[in-house]
Amino acid sequence: MLRKNYKYYWWCQLAGWGFVWLSMIFFAYTFDQKLTMVWLQRISLIPFAGIVTTHLLREVTKRNSWLLQPIEKILPKLLIAVVASSVVCSLIQIAAIQLFDLGSGTRKLDFSTRLLASTLDNGLFIIPWLLIYYSYHYVEKSRRQQVGTLKLEALVKELELKTIKSHINPHFIFNALNSIRALIDENPSRARNAITELSNILRSSMQAEKMETVSFEKELNIVRDYLALEHIRFEDRLKVEYEIDEDTLDQPVPPMMLQTLVENAIKHGVSKQLTGGFVKIKSDFTDKFHELVIQNTGHLNGSMNGDGFGLTSTRNRLQLLFGEKANFEIKEIGQNLVEAKVLIPVDLK
Repeated sequence: MLRKNYKYYWWCQLAGWGFVWLSMIFFAYTFDQKLTMVWLQRISLIPFAGIVTTHLLREVTKRNSWLLQPIEKILPKLLIAVVASSVVCSLIQIAAIQLFDLGSGTRKLDFSTRLLASTLDNGLFIIPWLLIYYSYHYVEKSRRQQVGTLKLEALVKELELKTIKSHINPHFIFNALNSIRALIDENPSRARNAITELSNILRSSMQAEKMETVSFEKELNIVRDYLALEHIRFEDRLKVEYEIDEDTLDQPVPPMMLQTLVENAIKHGVSKQLTGGFVKIKSDFTDKFHELVIQNTGHLNGSMNGDGFGLTSTRNRLQLLFGEKANFEIKEIGQNLVEAKVLIPVDLK
Protein backbone atom coordinates (compact mmCIF):
# COMPACT_ATOMS: atom_id res chain seq x y z
CA MET A 1 0.00 0.00 0.00
CA LEU A 2 2.83 2.40 0.89
CA ARG A 3 4.60 1.68 -2.39
CA LYS A 4 1.36 2.26 -4.28
CA ASN A 5 0.80 5.61 -2.55
CA TYR A 6 4.41 6.61 -3.27
CA LYS A 7 3.85 5.85 -6.94
CA TYR A 8 0.72 8.04 -7.00
CA TYR A 9 2.66 10.80 -5.26
CA TRP A 10 5.24 10.94 -8.05
CA TRP A 11 2.58 10.83 -10.74
CA CYS A 12 0.88 13.79 -9.05
CA GLN A 13 4.18 15.63 -8.82
CA LEU A 14 4.93 15.19 -12.52
CA ALA A 15 1.36 16.02 -13.54
CA GLY A 16 1.18 19.15 -11.38
CA TRP A 17 4.52 20.66 -12.34
CA GLY A 18 4.01 19.55 -15.94
CA PHE A 19 0.78 21.55 -15.94
CA VAL A 20 2.72 24.60 -14.67
CA TRP A 21 5.26 24.20 -17.48
CA LEU A 22 2.59 23.88 -20.17
CA SER A 23 0.66 26.85 -18.76
CA MET A 24 3.75 29.05 -19.02
CA ILE A 25 4.26 28.04 -22.65
CA PHE A 26 0.56 28.66 -23.39
CA PHE A 27 0.58 32.17 -21.91
CA ALA A 28 3.87 32.99 -23.62
CA TYR A 29 2.42 31.90 -26.96
CA THR A 30 -0.80 33.84 -26.27
CA PHE A 31 1.12 37.07 -25.65
CA ASP A 32 3.33 36.55 -28.72
CA GLN A 33 6.50 35.94 -26.78
CA LYS A 34 9.35 34.51 -28.84
CA LEU A 35 9.79 30.87 -27.87
CA THR A 36 13.54 30.43 -28.20
CA MET A 37 15.44 27.33 -27.13
CA VAL A 38 17.17 29.28 -24.36
CA TRP A 39 13.81 30.49 -23.04
CA LEU A 40 12.36 26.94 -23.07
CA GLN A 41 15.39 25.70 -21.18
CA ARG A 42 15.02 28.47 -18.62
CA ILE A 43 11.34 27.76 -17.89
CA SER A 44 12.09 24.03 -17.75
CA LEU A 45 14.19 24.80 -14.70
CA ILE A 46 11.03 25.89 -12.83
CA PRO A 47 9.30 22.45 -12.69
CA PHE A 48 12.64 20.73 -12.13
CA ALA A 49 13.54 22.96 -9.18
CA GLY A 50 9.91 22.84 -7.97
CA ILE A 51 9.87 19.02 -7.86
CA VAL A 52 13.18 18.89 -6.01
CA THR A 53 12.18 21.58 -3.52
CA THR A 54 8.66 20.33 -2.78
CA HIS A 55 9.96 16.79 -2.35
CA LEU A 56 12.42 18.09 0.24
CA LEU A 57 9.55 19.99 1.87
CA ARG A 58 7.52 16.78 1.98
CA GLU A 59 10.38 14.92 3.67
CA VAL A 60 10.74 17.66 6.29
CA THR A 61 6.98 17.56 6.91
CA LYS A 62 6.97 13.78 7.35
CA ARG A 63 10.12 13.58 9.51
CA ASN A 64 8.79 16.20 11.92
CA SER A 65 5.26 14.73 11.94
CA TRP A 66 3.72 18.07 11.03
CA LEU A 67 0.72 16.33 9.48
CA LEU A 68 -0.20 14.92 12.89
CA GLN A 69 -0.13 18.27 14.67
CA PRO A 70 -2.96 20.85 14.84
CA ILE A 71 -2.79 23.34 11.98
CA GLU A 72 -2.87 26.34 14.33
CA LYS A 73 0.21 25.02 16.13
CA ILE A 74 2.18 24.20 13.02
CA LEU A 75 1.23 27.26 10.93
CA PRO A 76 4.28 29.41 11.86
CA LYS A 77 6.61 26.54 10.96
CA LEU A 78 4.84 26.05 7.64
CA LEU A 79 5.24 29.75 6.76
CA ILE A 80 8.96 29.54 7.48
CA ALA A 81 9.16 26.31 5.46
CA VAL A 82 7.42 27.97 2.47
CA VAL A 83 9.85 30.91 2.52
CA ALA A 84 12.85 28.60 2.86
CA SER A 85 11.58 26.34 0.07
CA SER A 86 11.05 29.32 -2.23
CA VAL A 87 14.58 30.54 -1.55
CA VAL A 88 16.07 27.08 -2.18
CA CYS A 89 14.05 26.75 -5.37
CA SER A 90 15.34 30.14 -6.54
CA LEU A 91 18.95 29.26 -5.73
CA ILE A 92 18.65 26.06 -7.76
CA GLN A 93 17.31 28.00 -10.75
CA ILE A 94 19.92 30.76 -10.53
CA ALA A 95 22.74 28.24 -10.13
CA ALA A 96 21.52 26.26 -13.15
CA ILE A 97 21.23 29.42 -15.26
CA GLN A 98 24.80 30.35 -14.42
CA LEU A 99 26.08 26.81 -14.90
CA PHE A 100 24.51 26.29 -18.33
CA ASP A 101 24.87 29.93 -19.42
CA LEU A 102 21.15 30.48 -19.96
CA GLY A 103 21.16 34.16 -19.01
CA SER A 104 22.05 35.61 -22.40
CA GLY A 105 19.56 38.07 -23.85
CA THR A 106 18.05 38.90 -20.45
CA ARG A 107 18.34 41.98 -18.31
CA LYS A 108 21.40 42.02 -16.08
CA LEU A 109 20.22 42.25 -12.46
CA ASP A 110 22.25 42.00 -9.28
CA PHE A 111 22.07 38.73 -7.38
CA SER A 112 19.91 39.94 -4.46
CA THR A 113 17.29 41.42 -6.81
CA ARG A 114 17.15 38.26 -8.91
CA LEU A 115 16.89 36.12 -5.78
CA LEU A 116 14.05 38.21 -4.32
CA ALA A 117 12.05 38.28 -7.58
CA SER A 118 12.54 34.55 -8.14
CA THR A 119 11.60 33.75 -4.53
CA LEU A 120 8.32 35.66 -4.85
CA ASP A 121 7.50 33.88 -8.12
CA ASN A 122 8.30 30.44 -6.74
CA GLY A 123 6.26 31.13 -3.61
CA LEU A 124 3.18 31.45 -5.83
CA PHE A 125 3.71 27.82 -6.87
CA ILE A 126 4.84 26.32 -3.57
CA ILE A 127 1.96 27.74 -1.48
CA PRO A 128 -0.77 26.06 -3.64
CA TRP A 129 1.30 22.86 -3.64
CA LEU A 130 1.40 22.85 0.15
CA LEU A 131 -2.33 23.61 0.41
CA ILE A 132 -3.17 20.72 -1.92
CA TYR A 133 -0.79 18.38 -0.07
CA TYR A 134 -2.27 19.22 3.33
CA SER A 135 -5.87 19.09 2.06
CA TYR A 136 -5.33 15.62 0.64
CA HIS A 137 -3.82 14.29 3.87
CA TYR A 138 -6.50 15.98 5.98
CA VAL A 139 -9.26 14.23 4.00
CA GLU A 140 -7.35 10.94 4.04
CA LYS A 141 -6.75 11.21 7.78
CA SER A 142 -10.44 11.91 8.42
CA ARG A 143 -11.42 8.93 6.28
CA ARG A 144 -9.01 6.63 8.11
CA GLN A 145 -10.32 7.86 11.45
CA GLN A 146 -13.90 7.15 10.41
CA VAL A 147 -12.98 3.67 9.18
CA GLY A 148 -10.99 3.06 12.36
CA THR A 149 -13.90 4.21 14.50
CA LEU A 150 -16.31 1.90 12.69
CA LYS A 151 -13.90 -1.03 13.02
CA LEU A 152 -13.45 -0.30 16.71
CA GLU A 153 -17.21 -0.11 17.29
CA ALA A 154 -17.68 -3.40 15.43
CA LEU A 155 -14.90 -5.02 17.46
CA VAL A 156 -16.38 -3.77 20.74
CA LYS A 157 -19.81 -5.12 19.78
CA GLU A 158 -18.30 -8.46 18.76
CA LEU A 159 -16.38 -8.76 22.03
CA GLU A 160 -19.44 -7.79 24.06
CA LEU A 161 -21.57 -10.38 22.28
CA LYS A 162 -18.98 -13.12 22.77
CA THR A 163 -18.60 -12.19 26.44
CA ILE A 164 -22.35 -12.35 26.95
CA LYS A 165 -22.55 -15.72 25.20
CA SER A 166 -19.71 -17.13 27.30
CA HIS A 167 -21.76 -16.33 30.42
CA ILE A 168 -25.09 -17.58 29.10
CA ASN A 169 -24.03 -21.06 28.01
CA PRO A 170 -22.36 -22.15 31.31
CA HIS A 171 -25.32 -20.66 33.17
CA PHE A 172 -27.69 -22.83 31.14
CA ILE A 173 -25.55 -25.97 31.40
CA PHE A 174 -25.20 -25.77 35.18
CA ASN A 175 -28.97 -25.40 35.63
CA ALA A 176 -29.65 -28.33 33.32
CA LEU A 177 -27.11 -30.54 35.11
CA ASN A 178 -28.71 -29.70 38.44
CA SER A 179 -32.04 -30.89 37.06
CA ILE A 180 -30.49 -34.17 35.91
CA ARG A 181 -28.66 -34.68 39.22
CA ALA A 182 -31.97 -34.49 41.06
CA LEU A 183 -33.28 -37.44 39.00
CA ILE A 184 -30.32 -39.83 39.16
CA ASP A 185 -31.20 -41.58 42.45
CA GLU A 186 -34.93 -41.08 42.25
CA ASN A 187 -35.53 -42.32 38.71
CA PRO A 188 -32.49 -43.50 36.67
CA SER A 189 -34.60 -44.20 33.58
CA ARG A 190 -35.88 -40.66 33.47
CA ALA A 191 -32.35 -39.40 34.16
CA ARG A 192 -31.16 -41.18 31.01
CA ASN A 193 -33.95 -39.50 29.06
CA ALA A 194 -32.93 -36.18 30.55
CA ILE A 195 -29.34 -36.70 29.38
CA THR A 196 -30.61 -37.34 25.87
CA GLU A 197 -32.62 -34.11 25.96
CA LEU A 198 -29.58 -32.23 27.27
CA SER A 199 -27.37 -33.56 24.47
CA ASN A 200 -29.92 -32.28 21.93
CA ILE A 201 -29.90 -28.84 23.57
CA LEU A 202 -26.10 -28.64 23.71
CA ARG A 203 -25.78 -29.69 20.08
CA SER A 204 -28.21 -26.97 19.04
CA SER A 205 -26.58 -24.32 21.22
CA MET A 206 -23.10 -25.11 19.85
CA GLN A 207 -24.36 -24.61 16.31
CA ALA A 208 -26.18 -21.43 17.24
CA GLU A 209 -23.09 -19.88 18.86
CA LYS A 210 -21.36 -19.64 15.49
CA MET A 211 -23.76 -16.85 14.51
CA GLU A 212 -24.79 -13.59 16.13
CA THR A 213 -28.44 -14.32 15.32
CA VAL A 214 -30.41 -17.46 14.55
CA SER A 215 -33.88 -18.03 13.16
CA PHE A 216 -36.66 -18.03 15.72
CA GLU A 217 -37.54 -21.56 14.63
CA LYS A 218 -34.12 -22.88 15.72
CA GLU A 219 -34.33 -21.00 18.99
CA LEU A 220 -37.82 -22.38 19.59
CA ASN A 221 -36.56 -25.94 19.02
CA ILE A 222 -33.95 -25.43 21.74
CA VAL A 223 -36.65 -24.16 24.09
CA ARG A 224 -38.88 -27.15 23.34
CA ASP A 225 -36.01 -29.50 24.26
CA TYR A 226 -35.31 -27.53 27.41
CA LEU A 227 -38.95 -27.58 28.49
CA ALA A 228 -39.10 -31.31 27.78
CA LEU A 229 -36.13 -31.72 30.11
CA GLU A 230 -37.74 -29.58 32.80
CA HIS A 231 -41.03 -31.43 32.43
CA ILE A 232 -39.26 -34.61 33.58
CA ARG A 233 -38.32 -32.74 36.74
CA PHE A 234 -41.65 -31.03 37.42
CA GLU A 235 -44.00 -33.62 35.90
CA ASP A 236 -47.60 -32.39 36.15
CA ARG A 237 -46.57 -29.28 38.05
CA LEU A 238 -45.39 -27.69 34.78
CA LYS A 239 -47.85 -26.73 32.04
CA VAL A 240 -46.59 -25.37 28.72
CA GLU A 241 -48.59 -23.45 26.09
CA TYR A 242 -47.53 -22.12 22.67
CA GLU A 243 -49.12 -19.42 20.51
CA ILE A 244 -46.77 -19.15 17.53
CA ASP A 245 -47.46 -17.32 14.29
CA GLU A 246 -45.69 -19.46 11.71
CA ASP A 247 -44.72 -16.36 9.73
CA THR A 248 -42.38 -15.40 12.60
CA LEU A 249 -40.37 -18.62 12.49
CA ASP A 250 -37.79 -17.22 10.05
CA GLN A 251 -37.23 -13.99 11.99
CA PRO A 252 -33.71 -13.45 13.45
CA VAL A 253 -33.29 -13.51 17.23
CA PRO A 254 -30.21 -13.60 19.50
CA PRO A 255 -29.14 -17.20 20.16
CA MET A 256 -30.17 -18.61 23.54
CA MET A 257 -32.19 -15.47 24.34
CA LEU A 258 -35.60 -17.15 24.45
CA GLN A 259 -34.16 -20.11 26.33
CA THR A 260 -32.71 -17.75 28.96
CA LEU A 261 -36.07 -16.04 29.49
CA VAL A 262 -37.90 -19.37 29.76
CA GLU A 263 -35.25 -20.65 32.14
CA ASN A 264 -35.75 -17.61 34.37
CA ALA A 265 -39.52 -18.05 34.20
CA ILE A 266 -39.20 -21.59 35.58
CA LYS A 267 -36.37 -20.92 38.06
CA HIS A 268 -37.84 -17.76 39.61
CA GLY A 269 -41.52 -18.37 38.93
CA VAL A 270 -42.88 -21.89 38.50
CA SER A 271 -40.32 -23.63 40.75
CA LYS A 272 -41.29 -21.41 43.69
CA GLN A 273 -44.98 -22.38 43.50
CA LEU A 274 -46.05 -25.28 45.69
CA THR A 275 -48.59 -26.41 43.12
CA GLY A 276 -46.43 -25.56 40.13
CA GLY A 277 -47.57 -23.34 37.32
CA PHE A 278 -47.46 -22.71 33.59
CA VAL A 279 -45.23 -21.14 30.96
CA LYS A 280 -46.79 -19.62 27.86
CA ILE A 281 -44.75 -18.60 24.80
CA LYS A 282 -46.25 -16.29 22.18
CA SER A 283 -44.72 -15.01 18.95
CA ASP A 284 -46.45 -12.61 16.56
CA PHE A 285 -46.03 -9.42 14.55
CA THR A 286 -47.18 -6.16 16.15
CA ASP A 287 -46.94 -3.03 14.02
CA LYS A 288 -43.33 -3.10 12.76
CA PHE A 289 -42.01 -5.39 15.48
CA HIS A 290 -41.56 -9.08 16.07
CA GLU A 291 -43.15 -9.50 19.50
CA LEU A 292 -42.03 -12.33 21.74
CA VAL A 293 -43.94 -12.83 24.99
CA ILE A 294 -43.19 -15.26 27.81
CA GLN A 295 -45.83 -15.48 30.53
CA ASN A 296 -45.37 -17.54 33.66
CA THR A 297 -46.86 -18.17 37.04
CA GLY A 298 -45.08 -16.29 39.81
CA HIS A 299 -44.03 -12.90 41.12
CA LEU A 300 -41.22 -10.52 40.32
CA ASN A 301 -38.19 -10.54 42.58
CA GLY A 302 -34.71 -9.00 42.39
CA SER A 303 -33.41 -11.45 39.80
CA MET A 304 -36.45 -11.42 37.59
CA ASN A 305 -36.66 -7.63 37.78
CA GLY A 306 -33.61 -7.30 35.56
CA ASP A 307 -30.78 -7.55 38.07
CA GLY A 308 -29.82 -11.09 37.06
CA PHE A 309 -27.18 -11.56 34.40
CA GLY A 310 -29.48 -13.39 31.97
CA LEU A 311 -32.07 -10.62 31.85
CA THR A 312 -29.44 -7.88 31.72
CA SER A 313 -27.69 -9.65 28.85
CA THR A 314 -31.00 -9.82 26.98
CA ARG A 315 -31.27 -6.03 27.03
CA ASN A 316 -27.62 -5.63 26.04
CA ARG A 317 -27.79 -8.02 23.11
CA LEU A 318 -30.99 -6.55 21.74
CA GLN A 319 -29.43 -3.06 21.77
CA LEU A 320 -26.19 -4.26 20.17
CA LEU A 321 -27.82 -6.33 17.43
CA PHE A 322 -30.98 -4.42 16.55
CA GLY A 323 -30.40 -0.84 17.71
CA GLU A 324 -32.29 1.51 19.98
CA LYS A 325 -35.72 0.53 18.69
CA ALA A 326 -35.41 -2.95 20.14
CA ASN A 327 -36.95 -3.22 23.57
CA PHE A 328 -37.27 -5.62 26.48
CA GLU A 329 -39.45 -5.35 29.56
CA ILE A 330 -40.65 -7.63 32.32
CA LYS A 331 -43.58 -6.91 34.64
CA GLU A 332 -46.40 -8.39 36.64
CA ILE A 333 -49.71 -8.41 34.75
CA GLY A 334 -51.82 -10.12 37.40
CA GLN A 335 -51.85 -11.27 41.01
CA ASN A 336 -49.71 -14.31 40.20
CA LEU A 337 -48.61 -13.74 36.62
CA VAL A 338 -45.37 -12.33 35.16
CA GLU A 339 -44.84 -11.31 31.55
CA ALA A 340 -41.53 -10.78 29.74
CA LYS A 341 -41.86 -9.04 26.37
CA VAL A 342 -39.24 -8.61 23.63
CA LEU A 343 -39.77 -6.27 20.70
CA ILE A 344 -37.44 -6.64 17.71
CA PRO A 345 -37.83 -4.17 14.82
CA VAL A 346 -38.81 -5.81 11.55
CA ASP A 347 -38.52 -4.39 8.05
CA LEU A 348 -41.94 -5.32 6.66
CA LYS A 349 -41.87 -4.44 2.95
